[in-house]
Amino acid sequence: MTLWRNRELRQHIRVIDGSVAPSIVLTNTTYLNVYTNQWVEANIWIYEDRIIYVGEKLPEETTETEYYDCHGKFVVPGYIEPHSHPFQAANPEVTAMYAAKTGTTTLVNDNLTWYLLLNKKKTFSMINAFSNLPVSMFWWNRFDGQTTLKDNHIFNTKDVLDWAENPLVIQGGELTDWPSLLTGGDRLLYWIQEMKKLGKPIEGHLPGASSRTLTKMKLLGITSDHESMSAEDVLKRLELGYRVSLRYSPIRPDLPDIIEGLLEKGLTQFDNISFTMDGPTPAFMKDGMINVCIGKAIEKGLPAETAYRMASYHPARHFNMEEEFGSIAPGRVAHLNILMDKQNPHPESVIGKGKWIKKDGKDISFPPVIDWKKYDITPLELNWELTEEDLQFSSPIGMDMVNDVIIKPYSIVSDVSAEEISSEKQEQFITLIDKKGEWRVNTIIRGFAPKLGALASSYSATGDIILIGNSKKDIAKATQRMKELGGGIVLVDQGEILAEMPLPLGGVMPDNKMEELIEMNEKIKKVLTEYGYAYQDPIYSLLFLSAFHLPFFRITQQGLLDVKMREIVIPATMR
Repeated sequence: MTLWRNRELRQHIRVIDGSVAPSIVLTNTTYLNVYTNQWVEANIWIYEDRIIYVGEKLPEETTETEYYDCHGKFVVPGYIEPHSHPFQAANPEVTAMYAAKTGTTTLVNDNLTWYLLLNKKKTFSMINAFSNLPVSMFWWNRFDGQTTLKDNHIFNTKDVLDWAENPLVIQGGELTDWPSLLTGGDRLLYWIQEMKKLGKPIEGHLPGASSRTLTKMKLLGITSDHESMSAEDVLKRLELGYRVSLRYSPIRPDLPDIIEGLLEKGLTQFDNISFTMDGPTPAFMKDGMINVCIGKAIEKGLPAETAYRMASYHPARHFNMEEEFGSIAPGRVAHLNILMDKQNPHPESVIGKGKWIKKDGKDISFPPVIDWKKYDITPLELNWELTEEDLQFSSPIGMDMVNDVIIKPYSIVSDVSAEEISSEKQEQFITLIDKKGEWRVNTIIRGFAPKLGALASSYSATGDIILIGNSKKDIAKATQRMKELGGGIVLVDQGEILAEMPLPLGGVMPDNKMEELIEMNEKIKKVLTEYGYAYQDPIYSLLFLSAFHLPFFRITQQGLLDVKMREIVIPATMR
């Protein structure tokens, strides 16, 4: 990947020759050299967005150069999040800038939401606009929508190959529909092959996979996987040649136990392992992103130097980008974290693309760069009204929540024809309605938040509307308020609005500051918990109600889905 034009490269040489002044010089640094795995004393010259020199010398030309003394401090490469879902009750710009303040200066992001919101031309224009941020934003190339869609042709060969060739797209996957690949999905196999021809790895999604399945997927071209749930899972993947991301996420906080297990098993080679938060919701990333993962690993006994390499150099090498990212060396993008202590990964100062993002403990303010209206990402307009017929429930099969994301079918024996369901039954009405108002799917869900009158959400896997509640009257009120917000998540009980999160960006993203989102996220979880929600993260529960890569039963655009059989048990009803 070439990030600089010939003219810029010649200018960089002039900095070394002493005819052009560097922008910033970090003096008296003790920095981590990821190639020797040693802490080295040096001065670091930065010109605009690039590291120009690392060594003993100071520049000859210093007109307007900013000197920053790092004596007694430690400098490490900016952290890389290799598996980011920046749309989890937030938007990518807010997510990236908040993460950057805590040292995560490069994110590799899911592109699924763009498929659902925008056409390809506008999407490519938008992802180019993200390049104006002082962080590095890269993207995946999705091959499937992780749910059953009305239009199964949303992913087509021309679009997938156009995404593959975009220089900001550096990975294929994540491949949630891997069973189709195993059972003869030649179109998927073709897309994978084309990505790999371009030197771009393929991320799998293989929770609980056997050695036999992992071997087959490796033969079919899968490069890496983030779904290990134990040290044994990690070792099994490493032995087969996978690269592995260790996960610390709202619903899978496995990282500390995995690190402890790997060390107990005597693993000393971590070169093919990195970290991920796998799409944290705002409340979960309150203290940051990859910096939190590093801290958890160090606490469990992983050497700090190894942890910093896992957070920077390892993912850069995985994406074939080590000449630009993941280290402190001449030619790299100037992503740097300045620490007060080697064992403390939470930076006092952060430099992103040669600009101060945080300095001496104080956040630097940056104006927004994404004009959402320019890309027609505006408040959701629902040009339909909720009717009595929409809230008629006669399905014999309901959805039984096992945990945040696992749902089993069950036979409904209760009388659900009344206007309310008693909270003692643990059951609630659930409806998925097309945001265009053309269809709906109705059934009963057990074990969500059974004491709650209503939840209305435009946040879902497809951007369609989810309604859950034990009171039809409250469902109607929550729906109306959600429409007034232009999209959002609204909780209502006995006619009172208890909590809400506006999502005016297409009905799926907020435009608030992260600090405000954290507060709203925490309140939603608190209220739902008070009303019977017994799991870790309700945002994920809403997202995965339609997700066919998780067992066993889902509510989708086509109807109620048996995941294992990939069959629609009860089809959607046209409105």
